[in-house]
Amino acid sequence: MDIITTLAKELSISVKQVEATVELIDGGNTIPFIARYRKEVTGSLDDTVLRSLEERLNYLRSLDKRREEVLGLIAGQEKLTPEIEAALAAAKTLTEIDDIYRPFRPHRKTRASVAREKGLEPLAQLLLAQEKSYTPALEEQAASFIDAEKGVASAEEALAGACDIIAEEISDNAEYRKQLRKLTYDHGLLSAKAAGEADSVYAQYYDFSESIKTLPGHRVLAINRGEKEDFLKVAITVDRDTVVGYLLAQTVKPNSSPARDYVIAAVTDSYDRLIAPSIERELRNDLTDTAGEGAIKLFSENLKHLLMAAPLKGKVVLGFDPGYRTGCKLAVVDATGKVVDTAVVYPTKPQCRTEESKKIIRRLIRSHGVNVIAIGNGTASKESEIFIAELLHEIEEDVKYIVVSEAGASVYSASKLAADEFPDFDVTQRSAVSIARRLQDPLAELVKIDPKSIGVGQYQHDMKPARLDEALTGVVEDCVNRVGVDLNTASHSLLAYIAGINAATAKNIVKYREENGAFVSRAQLLKVPRIGAKAYEQCAGFLRVSGSDEILDNTGVHPESYAAARKLLKLFAYTPEDVRAGRLRELRQRVKEKGMETVCGELEVGAPTLADIITELEKPGRDIRDSLPPPILREDILDLEDLKEGMVLQGTVRNVIDFGAFVDIGVHQDGLVHISQLSDRFIKHPSEVVAVGDVVEVRVLSVDVPRRRIALSMKSEKK
Repeated sequence: MDIITTLAKELSISVKQVEATVELIDGGNTIPFIARYRKEVTGSLDDTVLRSLEERLNYLRSLDKRREEVLGLIAGQEKLTPEIEAALAAAKTLTEIDDIYRPFRPHRKTRASVAREKGLEPLAQLLLAQEKSYTPALEEQAASFIDAEKGVASAEEALAGACDIIAEEISDNAEYRKQLRKLTYDHGLLSAKAAGEADSVYAQYYDFSESIKTLPGHRVLAINRGEKEDFLKVAITVDRDTVVGYLLAQTVKPNSSPARDYVIAAVTDSYDRLIAPSIERELRNDLTDTAGEGAIKLFSENLKHLLMAAPLKGKVVLGFDPGYRTGCKLAVVDATGKVVDTAVVYPTKPQCRTEESKKIIRRLIRSHGVNVIAIGNGTASKESEIFIAELLHEIEEDVKYIVVSEAGASVYSASKLAADEFPDFDVTQRSAVSIARRLQDPLAELVKIDPKSIGVGQYQHDMKPARLDEALTGVVEDCVNRVGVDLNTASHSLLAYIAGINAATAKNIVKYREENGAFVSRAQLLKVPRIGAKAYEQCAGFLRVSGSDEILDNTGVHPESYAAARKLLKLFAYTPEDVRAGRLRELRQRVKEKGMETVCGELEVGAPTLADIITELEKPGRDIRDSLPPPILREDILDLEDLKEGMVLQGTVRNVIDFGAFVDIGVHQDGLVHISQLSDRFIKHPSEVVAVGDVVEVRVLSVDVPRRRIALSMKSEKK
């Protein structure tokens, strides 16, 4: 298989782009570095395409490795033929390669292997020949295989054993399996039935059947879970005449041979006993893998938007971790993310010490200039929200509140990382800090938490853990590098996601910073243990040094392009001070007037690099998240009972799933916008129109108070 050509075709990019990218990957370059600083080489492929390319490259290489292994194994048995070699060369999946290897694989003890040990292989071949007549008669020839020592007591037993051999040979035929798998996929149904009398969340699947070909991934995963929890019995069904008819057409000769009935019996036995169960397992595994990949892709997309949410900069935040018996833990975090005060209040049951709690929170607000209260959405969140909304109406200070998802906060607060960061805090106090900080800078705080625990996935516990970790880690890495981090303030958790830096070198950076003071330049990174030239090349452009004398150290311009950036400034009579003061607003226009191609020639850089340099010089230290919509802050509470059909509200998309999107409209319970209500036009998936973090306008369709369900719409209201 030509891997380069295959990748180019699959990804709809040129062979030249694939070749260049593969060379960069094999050279030890990271995806973020390639995406940002090797645009001329790759033709400006983005990180999403680059990661897909890397994943498929690894798969195709493992496929080739398996192909070579199987070739060697068959050759070692001296059974390799030009036909087998050609079939292996044409195989495009691991399943196809394994099908080809199946007849040569060492078998466990089977009915066919027992029959072969009894010497019945010649009789099986005699039957398969399906001659028009046999002399002597077939049954007489079968009788010649009777052998008491080998355990063949009669002609009937000999014929039965021969049929077992035929059944296994048919089952081991790679081409038959390939076609039967396709027939089953194209015409089969996935059916589910109730496994018992008990009611459950899987009731909609108690009498369910749908075409395998059109079955959505989220249904596959739901049915799998229902089966795993013993609520469902699941099977793949297909019209038997179609599949068995195919096998009979391939194996039974159109004559009236005395062997015909034996061969037909062997074919049907082969399908029922050997092929059908095997193909059902394979197809269900394929359905699960495909559904899992779809769910991972959606999870990754949701996670990306969550991590890239706009930070709430310059605000003092009071983190509020709700609770009942043990009280609500508070943590005041200043505008730099430093914890300046903590407290515990008991406004909820059973204590209900409301006035005392208000007094404590008033003191914290006035003492530290709190601007926003971030309330975790876990246990006692509703009561806490009511309490805070009431308090805000009683004070003069301009303070707003927001309910923040605390998914993963408990995981973080109980971790070694949190214990190291706040050794004197208990678990719930750390959680309050996390709630506050994830509002101030979602990316910096959420990187401390296992991505699977962040709460924007769908059936994530049913996916392959290693594959999910790989995908989500890639998303976090891309987001961190896209934003960049301050070398002097970033935690080692954040630094560890920077291209070219691992957990060990991240800790070395923090240790060096603690021992030697703040970094004064990017180049100083080379003094950190285990950061050599290659690691520096990969990471330098993503690390900012805001206090450096070199203004370029506080931009996304890579050190390898400093000379070009300085030459650009000189070419248009700008100085580093002009960059600091933000006086380069006309630079882009002046470059355009002179001619992009001309300037690229003088600077000896490509157009993508020049465009990136201009963008960075225009706004040194910029945060690309600043252009995103800020979080919606509230001061009044809206209760579920307050919602009425037809009400139009503003909300924030909290999660996107295959069948719709959940939107926070200021009620404790998120509302669902079903896919059919997301757009006036037809869409195949919710991600076509919404993403996590989007601020949207929704209309209330219905409210089910007892079940706490809210149905919303984003479609235009028909006049």
